[in-house]
Amino acid sequence: MANYGHELQFGVFITPQSQDPEAVVELARLAERVGLDLVTFQDHPYQPRFLDAWTLLSWVAGQTERIHLAPNVANLPLRSPAVLARAAASLDLLSGGRLALGLGAGAFWDAIAAMGGRRLSPGEAVDALDEAIDVIRAIWDTTAARSLRFAGEHYRLEGARPGPVPAHDIPIWIGGYKPRMLRLIGRKADGWLPSLGYIQLGDIAAGNRIIDEAARAAGRDPREIRRLVNVSGRFSSSRGGFLNGPSEQWVEDLLPLVVEDGIGTIILASDDPETIERFATEVAPALRAEAERAFPEGHFGVRIRRAAARARRHPGIDYDAVPPSLVDVAIEPGDTEYARVRSTYMRGGSPGIVLPVSSVEQVIDALAFARAHPHVPLSIRSGGHGISGRSTNDGGIVIDLGRMNRIEVLDPVARRVRLGPGARWGDVAAALAPYGLALSSGDYGGVGVGGLATAGGIGWLSRLHGLTIDHLRAVEMVLADGSVVRASEDENPDLFWAVRGAGANFGIVTSFEFEADAVGNVGWAQFVFDASDTAGFLERWGAAVESAPRDLTSFLVMGRPRRGQPLVAQVMAVVASDQPETIVDRLQPLATVAPLYDQYAVITPYASIMANAQGGYHDGQGEPVGRSGLIEHITPEFAAAAERLIRSGAVYFFQIRSVGGAVADVDPDATAYAHRSANFHVTAFGSNRARVDAEWDALHHHFTGIYLNFETDPRPERIADAFPPRTLQRLRELKARYDPDNVFRDNFNIAPGVLAR
Repeated sequence: MANYGHELQFGVFITPQSQDPEAVVELARLAERVGLDLVTFQDHPYQPRFLDAWTLLSWVAGQTERIHLAPNVANLPLRSPAVLARAAASLDLLSGGRLALGLGAGAFWDAIAAMGGRRLSPGEAVDALDEAIDVIRAIWDTTAARSLRFAGEHYRLEGARPGPVPAHDIPIWIGGYKPRMLRLIGRKADGWLPSLGYIQLGDIAAGNRIIDEAARAAGRDPREIRRLVNVSGRFSSSRGGFLNGPSEQWVEDLLPLVVEDGIGTIILASDDPETIERFATEVAPALRAEAERAFPEGHFGVRIRRAAARARRHPGIDYDAVPPSLVDVAIEPGDTEYARVRSTYMRGGSPGIVLPVSSVEQVIDALAFARAHPHVPLSIRSGGHGISGRSTNDGGIVIDLGRMNRIEVLDPVARRVRLGPGARWGDVAAALAPYGLALSSGDYGGVGVGGLATAGGIGWLSRLHGLTIDHLRAVEMVLADGSVVRASEDENPDLFWAVRGAGANFGIVTSFEFEADAVGNVGWAQFVFDASDTAGFLERWGAAVESAPRDLTSFLVMGRPRRGQPLVAQVMAVVASDQPETIVDRLQPLATVAPLYDQYAVITPYASIMANAQGGYHDGQGEPVGRSGLIEHITPEFAAAAERLIRSGAVYFFQIRSVGGAVADVDPDATAYAHRSANFHVTAFGSNRARVDAEWDALHHHFTGIYLNFETDPRPERIADAFPPRTLQRLRELKARYDPDNVFRDNFNIAPGVLAR
């Protein structure tokens, strides 16, 4: 008996005849409807009566939703491997990760030559396929930005760039049956795809032996290679030869292929709808049941990574100990998906493993895995914006909460909403808008709920409605020991106090309950000012904001000076009103603080302001240096110091956000976010840590605290800046109670203190 651990799958092999294209597509749709796993088409670009296989696959992908697709097999001599790699990655993205790439070395050389292809000997064709696999995998490997160089006998790359990133790890299946081809499959492929007729039933075991020996010699596990087979047959009422009889006979004929030869995918070559449907509804389920009886221990569905992927594993992580609930979703450095999860919005990373979780149970399992690795970094990621850089790492574990992104309106009248930590604030704003509700939540819609709602949340409505955490009413969270608790003013109130401002130190919040605000349309304005008189501009803007009613919240942004050009400032403002007269009245003082280059004002839904996030995955590079400070007033002294910072060129981004108003109404002792008297939050980004430190330290005496989500300074005194002494002492005591082993250490860490007796 042979079993390579693959889940048993069934597919169909359809002739791409061009006489009736819609009939071909309808067969593919039928295959999906009746529950088959895979639809494939032969690729003969020289055949004038056939549809082009790649065009057909793309069209069928758009006409189906679930079924996987593959060429059976792509004619490599007439398809450049680099271009084919990009086409495959593109189709995989467009289809939601449903593509497998079947490849053939070539046949029918007269026809290939007639189309302009090179005529190759059998040995040359195998060598060309060998090179092509390397080229294709190089194009798909985007784990490092680089130019690709490849100098083969048949294919060359002269500085090509990798990408795009496929939606999943596209398997490469090779069609062939001669020993040299089989050895290549063992060394490099993900699947062997022969056709009965070109080989006999007894040849499969011999082919497996050659593949397995070559795989082991290359340091691979033979289970990395799926075994597939193309078959054909005819249903009839009486028993005849192989696959010529009733469905019961088909099951009997095919079972040895699964049990004795380890075939994991059986593909029926047929253009007959009735045959396809009977194969799917009568043969496939019965054969699965027989296979499960033959292997009662459940040896199907084992995920085996390629040796090349395993070679990229980081030392110090026991990959074999990943909990069963996470084995199929864990992402390692050698996986195609790694490019999507390694970095954050602003920062590059190279974690040793990323664990995407979608349930509380998976969070518990992921945290247990992390506790077993106290010597490697641990990062918790919600949306992956992570300015502070703490939601990725190098060589450690990332628990990614992005899939826990549910948004629920529990009670529209009471304005009660429940949010998953992985939901993004732009989506939250859009979901709440139909109810006339909103939550002030930063200024960028791509930020995740979890990171912001455990630290503070300085947003466009802060002066009127306070911080995001001021609307938090309850959380469910997993503590360091894996226990699940609820925290609110009534349940675990001390933990609830700590979560609002220092939550990342105490556990992983798996759901948040908020009381949203009633918010309709608002005024949204953008100004561009001549800020040549930088200090005067900052002082006048700050005074205008402080004296404005609370329904105005304003942020400003400046960059480094450009040679020969005046300094320019961008000012954004939200007026929490839909009345034009009120909006103009609030904006007028801002518009006069300096000469205007441009201005723009509209009445718009709050959700439209938050709909500013870039699509796709985060691919930040490098390690930006961020600094943060909270300040009560923009005094002449601070304004002058800020001008020196901006003109120094040490920072490329300088921002001030208005706070104050309703934020200051909350008692400083009510939450772990204690710096309630600040009217402004100041932040800057640079690229040279030493230079930024020197310039920022000169401003330090102006600040009354920092906002930790924008701070990257690892120096221990920043803890004292973030939390006043009384607050910090209480946090240390609670840390000793809830996380005495300091599991949540790789963040803005509060070390456990001594428990009060």
